[in-house]
Amino acid sequence: MLDNLNQQLLVQLAKGLPICSRPYLEIGERLGVSETEIIERLKQFQTSGIIKRFGVIVKHAALGYRANAMCVWQVPETEIDEIAEYLLEFSFVTLCYQRPALPEWNYNLYCMIHGKDRNTVLTQIAQINSHPQIQTFTHQVLFSRRCFKQRGAVYHGFSS
Repeated sequence: MLDNLNQQLLVQLAKGLPICSRPYLEIGERLGVSETEIIERLKQFQTSGIIKRFGVIVKHAALGYRANAMCVWQVPETEIDEIAEYLLEFSFVTLCYQRPALPEWNYNLYCMIHGKDRNTVLTQIAQINSHPQIQTFTHQVLFSRRCFKQRGAVYHGFSS
């Protein structure tokens, strides 16, 4: 149940966790409850399905990562898991996921590579594509041109 404190907690979470060694303590202090109370409420949120997971938004450009490439492949459904496992072996692959292929965009396996320069990222992509099996799949590389906005979840119905 979303009592007033839970609603306030969701508003705080939507703003992002404070960058400090004990973010739940800081949120608790803002809301007038203990760190333990915040952690217990977050556990209840997870158990009830209100929150499924926490994510992190990294401002790549601020960290010097200016060559960001989304790599996409057309992979038969029967081979998706195997190829995804292969992609995950590379430390420079920062994200890997499957999406349904569409008639106008027939790619179903995606991975993201964040690099400091384009040549390094291209070398990493070539390393991925050196695998004989992956060479058989149609693929594209899409480099980011601009970053418009990055933000966390927005919970409608709660005011900040």
